[in-house]
Amino acid sequence: MTVPDFQTIMLPLLKAMGDGQEHAGHDILEQLGKEFKLSDEDLNELLPSGKQTRFYNRVGWARTYLIKSKLLEMPRYSFYKITGRGNDILASNPIRIDMNYLKRFPEYIEFKEKENDKEPEDVIKEVEDSTPEEVLENAFQEINDR
Repeated sequence: MTVPDFQTIMLPLLKAMGDGQEHAGHDILEQLGKEFKLSDEDLNELLPSGKQTRFYNRVGWARTYLIKSKLLEMPRYSFYKITGRGNDILASNPIRIDMNYLKRFPEYIEFKEKENDKEPEDVIKEVEDSTPEEVLENAFQEINDR
């Protein structure tokens, strides 16, 4: 299997946190890797920069969006926990959580508005399934390929 996009990771990530306990980031990464049945090759695939794995990057961005939407919190460095809102969402048994789903939360809207103020509108639409690092990496690669 290939590494899923960060939006596909959102619901499994929230479910992994559903026990209400604090979880270390690396433990959740390992759990999600197993859930998605990723091979060692998938888990070790680097972004073009060679500085970070694609899976780590995508889990990180899924987590960021869930935190910005107040579904997860970071009570201490590199430890994460589901919030009451996150538990309510899990109780509603959503089929998928993605950026469109998160638009129901005012904190997410506020975050995206700030983010969108920094980027041209056409770029935002083109890269919705990519993380910011992937967008930069792809742009850098395009320039180098010319």
